[in-house]
Amino acid sequence: MCFPLIDVMVDRCIRQRLEEKEESLSPFAAKSKNARRDFPEEKSPMRTEFQRDRDRIIHSKSFRRLKHKTQVFIAPLGDHFVTRLTHTLEVSQIARSIARALNLNEDLVEAISLGHDLGHTPFGHVGEDVLNELYSQGFSHNEQSLRVVELLEKNGQGLNLTQEVREGILKHSKGREDLLDSSWDLPITLEAQICKIADSIAYINHDIGDALRAGLIEENDLPNDAIALLGNSSSSRINTMVCDIIDQSWSATGLNGRAHPVITMSTEVLEEVNTLRRFLFQRVYEIQTTHEESERAREVVRFLFSYLIIHPEYLPDEYSIGSDVERRVVDYIAGMTDNYALRISKELGYKDSVMG
Repeated sequence: MCFPLIDVMVDRCIRQRLEEKEESLSPFAAKSKNARRDFPEEKSPMRTEFQRDRDRIIHSKSFRRLKHKTQVFIAPLGDHFVTRLTHTLEVSQIARSIARALNLNEDLVEAISLGHDLGHTPFGHVGEDVLNELYSQGFSHNEQSLRVVELLEKNGQGLNLTQEVREGILKHSKGREDLLDSSWDLPITLEAQICKIADSIAYINHDIGDALRAGLIEENDLPNDAIALLGNSSSSRINTMVCDIIDQSWSATGLNGRAHPVITMSTEVLEEVNTLRRFLFQRVYEIQTTHEESERAREVVRFLFSYLIIHPEYLPDEYSIGSDVERRVVDYIAGMTDNYALRISKELGYKDSVMG
């Protein structure tokens, strides 16, 4: 029976029809009718549970702030460098393409993809590294992203997302280890596994583009064997990686009768993807962290942390959850955009020793 919330929806039962369509997905696909929230809610008349999660993420304040957060290059001069928001959209596009081909749940991969970096700090991984050093409990952006959707959004109410989306957000991060390394903590749903690998596909390729744009590397610096196999352009490399994942993960469709599928790559493609990833760490990420702007970012985050610990009265009301001042300060700093962190630090008395 359909229980609409508004008169125009009477007898339409749109959500139920969408849930019925999901029955044609792979037997290994996550079904929205089985999704669970920690705090049960009345069902939507027109949206599945995963669609509601996607919409809540898009309309959150944390999602809007992604457009002013660094991906890799801090304060780039050009307009075409990747931001945390454009990265998020690229992950969503790649993940949805894979899910569609494997007959899995696109709505779930979209929600996870859009929410996976909500807890990322200002100044990219430089900001994350500094908070991890300063905070006594340690800091990782995937755990912070989960904290954002479970607690910090909506003034301490959180978004009450489904368990499937929250698990995908928590387990999307890989750290320094190679792609598909045995130490990977694989999520339960295949959709979350897709998001985890789509995240790597996106940043490997757009970070190469940004490094070329910044003059940090040149085309002929890229590993020859990797380029020969994967392609000499971002689009061709993404196409090679995505097609390989679909081919190697075909059992996820349920069409060949195999049990316990996983999202994976062929040995040959995986090896060259990891070659590119290691190249980026050596020639881009580690070099970038020694850049003048990166050192400035470190100083700003350190200043904000030390100042706000002593002066918690400067914390906004929305970061007044709990009695742990250190935790509240970390939540506040992690939620800042790059420009906001720079502006607030100056207002609080920060003196720029790097820039003079």
